[in-house]
Amino acid sequence: MLQLSKNTVYDLISKGEIVAKKFGKVYRIPALSLSFLFTGMDEDIYIAQMEDEKNLGRVNSALGDVRKNIWTKSKSF
Repeated sequence: MLQLSKNTVYDLISKGEIVAKKFGKVYRIPALSLSFLFTGMDEDIYIAQMEDEKNLGRVNSALGDVRKNIWTKSKSF
């Protein structure tokens, strides 16, 4: 699936880049801990980024309102 060697996976686990639990002699890796391989970032950062992108429209709208308000006030001086 990942097309990584066993040693590479063990190195990533030891560096903490892949979260894994060891049960006896076997490592179990949750699917969510592999998200960094596909997105380049940890799963929690990826989720936060998705939330930010969902709110981007509202943020841009609010910025537009503030800029319009400032522009209107500056014309009255």
